Amino acid sequence: MVEDPALSSLLGTGLQKTRETFFERITRLLTGTRVDANLLEQLEEILITADVGVSATRLLLDAFPPGVSAPDELLEALKRQITAILSSPRESIPEGRPHVALVLGVNGVGKTTTIGKLAFRATHQGKRVLLAAADTFRAAAIEQLQVWGQRAGADVIAHQQGGDPAAVVFDALQAAEARKADLLLIDTAGRLHTKKNLMEELKKIHRVLGRGIPAAPHETLLILDGTTGLNATLQAREFHEAIGLTGLIITKLDGTAKGGAVVGIVAELQIPVRYVGLGEGIEDLAPFSPSAFGAALFARRT
Repeated sequence: MVEDPALSSLLGTGLQKTRETFFERITRLLTGTRVDANLLEQLEEILITADVGVSATRLLLDAFPPGVSAPDELLEALKRQITAILSSPRESIPEGRPHVALVLGVNGVGKTTTIGKLAFRATHQGKRVLLAAADTFRAAAIEQLQVWGQRAGADVIAHQQGGDPAAVVFDALQAAEARKADLLLIDTAGRLHTKKNLMEELKKIHRVLGRGIPAAPHETLLILDGTTGLNATLQAREFHEAIGLTGLIITKLDGTAKGGAVVGIVAELQIPVRYVGLGEGIEDLAPFSPSAFGAALFARRT
């Protein structure tokens, strides 16, 4: 598969901080030496401190070909295995028109902003997009989504602040079908994964969607803040057990050196990454490509 040059460039720029703590430390370790037990121990430390995590690090080290001794061979094997880990949890996305995506996340991860970026991508592909303002609790959440809807060219279905989120979702489903929308993106209230009542509300929204359109939601996407590193794994696990996730979106990767956590999160949870956020602009959301991500991590400075 030929990678999109624009995607590769965006990933290359966005992963600069991660690359400095990951690839460049590894290349310094490997310069002018041979692979031995001491070197592998140091490599293990670099991977763990880059937030790849203990389990994923062990997978990477165990996958090295027997007898590998040349640094270049080790680097290539490491790149191949990272790409393999990120490629493994691939699942087909159900078809549906409207295609319904339920978007989740704790406060502060950039959830509403990411929904705006997803809407922008879709409208610029010629799709009719509708947004559901089911975050009825956070002050100004509805207004924020409406601003993003205007920027992206997408209509917003909203009730008053403090209303029933499930009622918003019900109305949004009806509107999406009546307007022949291609995509319905549902913004939900930011919530701690440990708050049982809020997780129960998500389950209610999920049931409303299923009754309105039997296959809905076609996607359940969790937004994770890339700056939190492997700590995001606990959030994702709790959401996955409560409602079932089909994909992850990792934001703020351009502002962190913890991008290696993407490898650890996927290895641990076996949930695919769908998109990565690499900047503040409305176009700074890239569809995730395991091979492009691996290439960006291992790109040499020019």
